[in-house]
Amino acid sequence: MRFRNLLKVVLTFMVLGCTFNVTYASIATDAKLQYNKGIDYYQLGQLEEAASCFKKAVELDPNYIDAYYNLGSILEYLKQDEAALAVFKQIILRKPDDYESVYKAASLSKKVGEVDKAKMYLTLIPMDTLIGQKAKQLADSMGTDVQTIKAEHTQPQTFEQANPMSNSHGVYNDISSPTGMATDPNGNLYVAGFSDNTIYKIGPDNKKIVYIKSEKIDGPIGIAIDADGNMYIANYNKNNVLMVDKNGLISELIDNIQSPYCMHITGNLLFVSSQGSNSIVRYKLKK
Repeated sequence: MRFRNLLKVVLTFMVLGCTFNVTYASIATDAKLQYNKGIDYYQLGQLEEAASCFKKAVELDPNYIDAYYNLGSILEYLKQDEAALAVFKQIILRKPDDYESVYKAASLSKKVGEVDKAKMYLTLIPMDTLIGQKAKQLADSMGTDVQTIKAEHTQPQTFEQANPMSNSHGVYNDISSPTGMATDPNGNLYVAGFSDNTIYKIGPDNKKIVYIKSEKIDGPIGIAIDADGNMYIANYNKNNVLMVDKNGLISELIDNIQSPYCMHITGNLLFVSSQGSNSIVRYKLKK
């Protein structure tokens, strides 16, 4: 169900370029109600009320992509650029191939003066698409081109390089029963919240977000990330190990492992400590 054309008819003074399509049948009823109220307010031109409803929808369902998109688009129109950028980042975490959101994150990053981040987002957009053409125009406006930007972003960084704050003392608060941790080359820290079955992500800007929340996760402890960006979760209460690929798809990698606890990756080997059987499991990852 797409609302792009309808919104243009209802609010012709607005140019948001939004696509509103319901893609998740499992969205909670309460979240849907808030979403629909947001659409009603939007059609009446009551943007702040609409934004409030979309915000409530994503609070009720952290994976409600359309509600995020609508909220971000309204905040962008209201010139609340930093707030809008934070919303589009939430979409990218959950759906990296939502290139309209990636483009918006690039455009907003440029607006708030984060040119390097704007360039990074542009490298994620396929150039053989309509959004790719817009990405080229945005790159041109920054006095460069996409190929040059991609060349600038091919060198891997250490966690310290990507996260200059890592050399100072600090505390990350409000993480429910934190257990396992892992980092990636982009300066992100991932933390397992055991009691609320959540994987949190803390970026180089020290902002904490919900990265993964799923019925499949029950008592996460150990976390590991391989060279391809896939995440592995020791799912203590379900006696299995989950794999989360770069696109956010969650699957069971190892079953019937008693109380998996810590994990470690070297090369293409994953090691998992099995607390319930007093043993270590070695698993060969596919390459």
